[in-house]
Amino acid sequence: MITFLWPLAFLALPAPILVRYFQKPLPQSANGALRVPFFAALQSHGTTGGRRPLWGWLRLAAASAIWLLLVSALARPVMVGPEVPLPAEGRDIMMAIDLSGSMGREDFALNGQASTRLGVVKQTANDFIERRKGDRIGLVLFSDRAYLQAPLTFDRDVVRQLLDQAQVGLTGTETAIGDAIAIAVKRLKDRPANERVLVLLTDGASNAGVMTPLAAADLARKLGVKIYTIGVGADRMVVNSGFGQQVVNPSQDLDEATLTEIAARTGGLYFRATNLAGLADIYREIDKLEPIADDPLYLHPSIALYYWPLGAALVLIGLLALGYAPRTLPVRRRTDEVTP
Repeated sequence: MITFLWPLAFLALPAPILVRYFQKPLPQSANGALRVPFFAALQSHGTTGGRRPLWGWLRLAAASAIWLLLVSALARPVMVGPEVPLPAEGRDIMMAIDLSGSMGREDFALNGQASTRLGVVKQTANDFIERRKGDRIGLVLFSDRAYLQAPLTFDRDVVRQLLDQAQVGLTGTETAIGDAIAIAVKRLKDRPANERVLVLLTDGASNAGVMTPLAAADLARKLGVKIYTIGVGADRMVVNSGFGQQVVNPSQDLDEATLTEIAARTGGLYFRATNLAGLADIYREIDKLEPIADDPLYLHPSIALYYWPLGAALVLIGLLALGYAPRTLPVRRRTDEVTP
């Protein structure tokens, strides 16, 4: 669709008519007349006369078209395209997921069936990632060592696919919490302040890696990264033993004190998830603490077209100037000229 950004410019269209109507004619004076000795020759070539020749009408039409084109260019015509959404600027969220051996323990239930901790984490984390429209999401996986699985990106589907492909013990069976925090902080440190968030999920205590969890938390605080920590694992589980069924705590290795301190030092919170519903509620609570970006803005892309009428006007001006070019009148020889 073609529209005009400055439609009020068309109010200038009648300007030449108004100027001609209200302008006072110049006073005629015989003293100001110019005597042209070859007036008859000019008249014979159609430059004067009581009746307006065809050239006069063409000249008027060209001048009118030039004025219309110039005013149209001044009104700034544009071609407006279909509406396209612009993603609203959201937060930068890194997710650090534990893949240590204990994440394969089946003390959770999913769809009525026993499930590993990692299976439930994938289910709830996928829902969390899907809801974070407008945010950039990144993924860090860790066990014996931590590594970046997905850099910060708006493509949430890719992050979900990479998380679905994660396997327990992919890089070992230990837990390097400090290194996971350090790698996530490295990716977040150059992002806008007050929008750097790390969600760290684990089921144990840090027993591997180069950096300690609290030292990494201090680094995160200095760089303005807020950390939400989540401890996963059931708090009671019935197991069969040589003495019959016994109730045990499958999460006795979970270092809740350290996870709580990490969150406190960085301005975040610590959450405890003992089942699928509890973990889902935690992610929804994080949604409330870190609100999702507003609805996307919509933009109509436009292409400027003013140069088309402006170019056409310049072409007509050139053609009109050629029509005004002086023409050489035929020279008649005097009969009394002496021939040598």
